[in-house]
Amino acid sequence: MATETDVQVPGPGRGPGRRAVCRLGLSAAAATVMPAGWAPAAPAPSRKLPALSAAGRPFLAGRLRHPTVLQSFTVDERKGHLYALQVVAGGVRLTGEKTAPSHAQRAGNGDLCLNRLTLDGAAAGHMYLKGFGHGGSIGLENSADGVTLWTEWDANPASGYGRGVCRFRFADGRVLERDSGGLDTYHPVIGSTSNAPALDVTHRQLLLRYKRDGIPRFALYDLDRFRAGWFLPLTDFAQPGAGLALPFQGMAVYGTYAYQLLGSAYGTGNPASSGGNTRLYRIDLRSGRVVWQQLERTAPGLSPREPEGLAVLRDGGTPRLCLGFVDGPAGARGFRLYDKALS
Repeated sequence: MATETDVQVPGPGRGPGRRAVCRLGLSAAAATVMPAGWAPAAPAPSRKLPALSAAGRPFLAGRLRHPTVLQSFTVDERKGHLYALQVVAGGVRLTGEKTAPSHAQRAGNGDLCLNRLTLDGAAAGHMYLKGFGHGGSIGLENSADGVTLWTEWDANPASGYGRGVCRFRFADGRVLERDSGGLDTYHPVIGSTSNAPALDVTHRQLLLRYKRDGIPRFALYDLDRFRAGWFLPLTDFAQPGAGLALPFQGMAVYGTYAYQLLGSAYGTGNPASSGGNTRLYRIDLRSGRVVWQQLERTAPGLSPREPEGLAVLRDGGTPRLCLGFVDGPAGARGFRLYDKALS
């Protein structure tokens, strides 16, 4: 994922991938808001390493519609689909456009491609989201009559990152503008940017990451109240680990914990021989404190191994955390997902 000042360089080439399945301390908290009914303190951290400390096992390998990198993803386990966001590649002309903008222009505009793939890695539809943001996180709700996606929305022209969030039904081939009909739109934190949502539909929660005055923060909401436009957070605290100046690469929420992924691709200052700088965190939402973190060693042999996205898988009874990484040469980027027990 590019930072607010960086963009990815696209190249030619695309194609369906294949599924690879093996069925598988820092702390910071500031100005935490906790209404009545929330526990006032986190439990004492255990000295026993959690299952999360193990390396992830291969879940899915694939390619997206454009040669630009994966930004975030979510899994529809009920219908067997992966939904993944990427910035639109340069040189693509969409319906109604007079020109084919460069990739830098697409990133600055906040133009995204929403991919749908089967869990064998085959393409199964797509949408375009113009003026939405950078694709830092995505959420999904199932219903009897279709799939609803949550993404950032209302891209800031100064950065290309969203100033709000929205929800919409997936419709294969549709191009959505920021003011299109059929969008439910929300500005939960006025004056913020870099908004990104993650959902926990089991516990009816929405986790929002946002920036205000340049400071990244997390806020947790009751999902149903948020949908109704009631934006009083259950808790709100500064993003842990922000002082490391590592790119934010994804988040997930489940129960009383949030999970975040930080890090960058192999390169100068982050050689492959070091195993990489990717960090995985578990954060207690009741206190805003990091209760566990590690340098993530899943799939050290990938190249360029840029971390991209987190999601919680719930099928099978035991929740699992799924991590994404970029793999493959420039111009032919693919992705690989890995999962491991959430306990």
